[in-house]
Amino acid sequence: MSIRKRLKEGFTLIELMIVVAIVGVLAVLAVYGVRKYIANAKTAEAKNSIGQMSKDALTKYEGEAMAGAVLPGGGTTGVLRDVCLSATAAVPSTVPAAQKYQSTSADWNKDGTVVPQAGFSCLHFEMAGPQYYQYSYAGASTASFSAEARGDLNGDGITSFFHQDGSVISGRLNVAPSIIEVGPEE
Repeated sequence: MSIRKRLKEGFTLIELMIVVAIVGVLAVLAVYGVRKYIANAKTAEAKNSIGQMSKDALTKYEGEAMAGAVLPGGGTTGVLRDVCLSATAAVPSTVPAAQKYQSTSADWNKDGTVVPQAGFSCLHFEMAGPQYYQYSYAGASTASFSAEARGDLNGDGITSFFHQDGSVISGRLNVAPSIIEVGPEE
């Protein structure tokens, strides 16, 4: 068979089937990779926010506050260090299911109008953009805190959970070195 005749014939059916199979495998891998990337991007919101709440709690604790009483001449007062008290409610009030929630400034600051040392307003934490997760904060004034995020990214009713603790040990607020993740891509 001459080269000219071979060029006019085109591809065989087997060659075409091999190319289609390779393209199919690559498409499946690409879809899986994109889904994984999107899920990781969504969980980054929770990790970053929990980390920021922990940093804010540490900053609040390390800030020096003094007793509010008037000191007599030559009097002294100790440095007061407190962890922000618990937020009265999570933001938003329910876990968003496969959707984002747009919070308001009032959602984050409702505790500050009642008790300035409580909740997200004490931490100076607020999210301006839409969020995939419900955030909560619990603190005991001189002992510990915990920051949490819960979300249902795919709407299947199974909640993902992120958690970080801090505890006062020997007069210092120590924050857990990592964030606990349970079902991060749920």
